[in-house]
Amino acid sequence: MHVAVIILNWNGRNFLEKFLPTLVQYSKDEAEIIVADNFSSDDSLEFVRSAFPEIRIIRNASNYGFARGYNEALNQVTADYYILLNSDIEVTANWIQPVITLMESDPLIAACQPKIRSYLEPKKFEYAGAAGGFIDKYGYPFCRGRIFLSIEEDTGQYDEPCEIFWATGACMFVKANLFHSMGGLDEDFFAHMEEIDFCWRLKNNGFKIMFCPSSTVFHIGGGTLPKVSCKKTYLNFRNNFFLLYKNLPENRLNRVFTVRFILDGIAACKFLIQAGFMDFWAVTRAHISFYHSLSKTKEKRKNLRQGSMKNVFDKNIVIEYYLRGKKKFTDLDPKSFYDQ
Repeated sequence: MHVAVIILNWNGRNFLEKFLPTLVQYSKDEAEIIVADNFSSDDSLEFVRSAFPEIRIIRNASNYGFARGYNEALNQVTADYYILLNSDIEVTANWIQPVITLMESDPLIAACQPKIRSYLEPKKFEYAGAAGGFIDKYGYPFCRGRIFLSIEEDTGQYDEPCEIFWATGACMFVKANLFHSMGGLDEDFFAHMEEIDFCWRLKNNGFKIMFCPSSTVFHIGGGTLPKVSCKKTYLNFRNNFFLLYKNLPENRLNRVFTVRFILDGIAACKFLIQAGFMDFWAVTRAHISFYHSLSKTKEKRKNLRQGSMKNVFDKNIVIEYYLRGKKKFTDLDPKSFYDQ
């Protein structure tokens, strides 16, 4: 069983210096460790070469972003399992084997994530993944342990393995053969939500995405783009449309997009009032970019399977959160999640 941990790095010398020692300590006997560098301009690679000569380095020819950066690197890695790991994550003892054991228990399990807790507030879950990702029927992502900006403390409330909708790209375990047979990550996303798209494509082909609570890592978050960023706003809105158009069943496509046009208009106005013109313009640009890419996205859709809505929340999480006060995943009606 060959497991490869691949860290995609871009100007992350500080994170590598901080977190590689623990990663090597807790992973060297179970996995090959690789730093895939997205053409950094700092001294990241010089540091890795001198401090950790046993770590393999792959250098991409440019900063390709998260999606293509990983695709380019993983085309050069032979393994049974890939672990896509952010550079700003601290792993813990025995973080690999419980996930691999869970994935080996069922041939339909394609990807899995551990418990993601905050490095800065260790008792709390972390925004990017928490205890497993979900989306609502309009494409808004949330997690067990994190809905919008309400982040729960980990008190063991999600300490059971379960099927989820998406596994975080911050620490995703994936069967290597399936990563390649599914075409890897969609490079047009550049960064943000490409892991949700990838997991949905897996689900549309009959595979499962899982959460493994017996493995825990600690994530800083916002290592590449801050949580509040016009560029992140643009990517999140644009990529969410890519995600929905590629993967929604045909009988839901028009209805969902009609509602999303209205909701995005409301969000843009809210940004204009509260955050200023740049975030408003980011939403507008996201829509323009989606329309310009529509013919290409239609071609992708034609070549993909659609149909799976399993684990999708059949309500509007925005209304549930802001109007009905449901701030925790456990507040949501479990019968409101599709089972197929």
